[in-house]
Amino acid sequence: MLLKAVPGALVGSALFVSGVVGTPLGRASDACAKIAGQSFVAPADARACLSSFPYNATLAKNVMDVVEGAISFFTFEEWQKLAPFPFTEASVNLDFEFARIRKTKYKTDYEFNRDVFNVINRLDDGHTLWLPSCYRNAFQNILPAPVVALEKNGLQDIYIAPDSVEFISLLGSNFTSYYDKKGFNWKKYAGAKVLTIEGLPAWAYVNLIATTQSGNWVDHNIRVNSVLSSYRVTSNAWAQRLGDIAGSLFPDKDSLTMTVIPAQAGAKPEIVKFEYRSNYLGAPFVDSPSYWTANCIARSTTNGVDERQNQAALKKISRPKLRPMGMSVDGGAPEGIALPDPYLPTIPIVAGGNGQLKAYVLADNKTGVLMVGSFGGDYTKFQTDTVAALAKFKSSGVEQLIVDTTGNGGGYVCLGEFLINALAGTSFGYSGWESSARANPLARKIVAADIAQGINYMFYSSNNWAFLNNTPQPVDYNYMEPPTNFVINGQKDSNSKRFYDICTPYDVDLPAEPAFPPSKILIVGNGMCGSTCALFTGIAYEKLGIKVITFGGNPGQPMNFNGLAGNQVLEWANLDSEIKTAGLKNDPLAPPDLLVNGNIRINWRYAWSWKSKNSPLAFFVERANIRLPYTHETYMNPQNLWNYVAKTYFK
Repeated sequence: MLLKAVPGALVGSALFVSGVVGTPLGRASDACAKIAGQSFVAPADARACLSSFPYNATLAKNVMDVVEGAISFFTFEEWQKLAPFPFTEASVNLDFEFARIRKTKYKTDYEFNRDVFNVINRLDDGHTLWLPSCYRNAFQNILPAPVVALEKNGLQDIYIAPDSVEFISLLGSNFTSYYDKKGFNWKKYAGAKVLTIEGLPAWAYVNLIATTQSGNWVDHNIRVNSVLSSYRVTSNAWAQRLGDIAGSLFPDKDSLTMTVIPAQAGAKPEIVKFEYRSNYLGAPFVDSPSYWTANCIARSTTNGVDERQNQAALKKISRPKLRPMGMSVDGGAPEGIALPDPYLPTIPIVAGGNGQLKAYVLADNKTGVLMVGSFGGDYTKFQTDTVAALAKFKSSGVEQLIVDTTGNGGGYVCLGEFLINALAGTSFGYSGWESSARANPLARKIVAADIAQGINYMFYSSNNWAFLNNTPQPVDYNYMEPPTNFVINGQKDSNSKRFYDICTPYDVDLPAEPAFPPSKILIVGNGMCGSTCALFTGIAYEKLGIKVITFGGNPGQPMNFNGLAGNQVLEWANLDSEIKTAGLKNDPLAPPDLLVNGNIRINWRYAWSWKSKNSPLAFFVERANIRLPYTHETYMNPQNLWNYVAKTYFK
């Protein structure tokens, strides 16, 4: 489990980063030494430690040079200067914001990095983020009162999660003993109805956090679900997210005040101040210098490498096929707290028990369930587990299928396409999207350099992609030239020619015919189905006509069934490797190496909607066929949710 005590081991105290020195701000005492070795600390103490490093103009310029250089490859930079309706909350003029940041003199390095993080996070695109390991997800703020939205007697309200006692207790006594020592009975409020939060009506506060902090998802109502606690499968096991209120990735708040009505009969409204505790998730340290060394200095993996240097050795072995990734980023306790035992499915797993995909047969003996926790993990095992599950369904007489994508952040692009072919049969044909990459000047130089050098093993290499007739592009084909020019929001931009993914042959054999008719498949989820998951559900919806049921969100408001439908992500190290391998690191357009421990990830290529060929899937309005609220019976109990859907929505 991710949440664990941090040993107070000494980590080297050097602060040198390529000749740049950072030293803690002058203080009477060392703010980081005060909390070293502790798992949970007061948020104010966590902030003091994070704020103990002064603003360094050299490091800040380096970060901005790398960030701006990477963003020039970001597909939607110009689109999101005014994001398409109804996603206008995701509008950010990055040119303006980056110029402002460069002119600003900050007091601390933390203040600078938070500003960069916040600006890019406002894109509401989990593919495109500045992730400073020194500060983001270093101290996670945890509240002993995760919140959910539930329907009761026809009304949807905000509640403290009824399973809070079982759930929060899994954090251990290092967390709960703080409240015990203060005599605060947090357990009393499990299941309490929440009337107000921080003086605002509960729903208004939830929507405020969704607008200003959650990020990741372009659809507002999916961000509402991100604010709330929910079930998921992660690291091959059932888990529960704290949600963005109870599990913020920065230690910004010391407490949260709610007006609640406890669940006990006859209870009256109470004003309750819940204190946060900050959980340290970084590397061990003993003081500010060792914190900096352990968490903030660039690592050997921070920047990319020139892959040409590895080719002599690799020619003697079979080079692994590049596998494009599309995955959102979560972190902290959302990844590491188990779903409490009373809420786990009690029916046996029939396939995929120790993987990201778990298969069940409901008690009606006619409904199969595929819980698809992720498209990541073991690439081949996902395929063998899927084939085993479908074979078991067939032998068991299963007639209909529920695919649960709740909390699926994506993974390998080709596994999304594989699952479409597994369900629809290989006779369905190409199971992906038309795609393209941004044709900025450096990208065009990279492709030209790869062709000139015969480089056939990078993501920009032409032979990794197929023409739109589904035949592979030759290694000397320049899909960037001439670029496709267009104007969006009054800004000129350019794309490559469109192309297909190459995902076949798969590692397993699939039948030509469908496993189930599309009318006998339902996809269920909470909209937090990102990246490859969004690509999978989009094909299922657009080309197969499979119905999608989405739970949660604001009552009565429209909601997409997925909210992170860019396409492939490139992490900074990936992008830097593309530049270096092309021999272009010294090009005036090439960003420098990053001097700090961080990552600027970008959405690198488009998926274009099949229903509207000039609309990026990321901004295409695709509403769930059916919207449902969570109830006390279904909110954290996947088996109850599946049973309800099977009984109610299969015709």
